[in-house]
Amino acid sequence: MKTFVTVLGLASMVALAACDSKQENKVENAYENQADKLDNQADNMEAMADNLTGNAENAAENAADALENKADATREAGQKAGEAVEKKEK
Repeated sequence: MKTFVTVLGLASMVALAACDSKQENKVENAYENQADKLDNQADNMEAMADNLTGNAENAAENAADALENKADATREAGQKAGEAVEKKEK
C-alpha cells in the first residue's frame, strides 16, 4: 500500500512539475527528499519491531508511526513552501 501511495504521489508531482518553476521544484524536492529519508527510517523501525515482542515491539511501532507522520508533515510543508515560492515569483 505504501508503495502505491508513493507512486501515486510521484505521478502527481510529475504532472504538476510541468507547471512549476525551477525554484519551486527545487524547494519541493528538498522537502520530498527529507520526507523520503524519514519514511526509510520508519521502514527500518518497522522491520526492527518485527523482531521484538511486547512493550518493545509497541514502542518501535509507535516510533515508526511518528516518523511516518513527520514525513507526511514534511511533504505538506514542502508543498506549502513551493506554493509560497510560486506566489513570490508572480
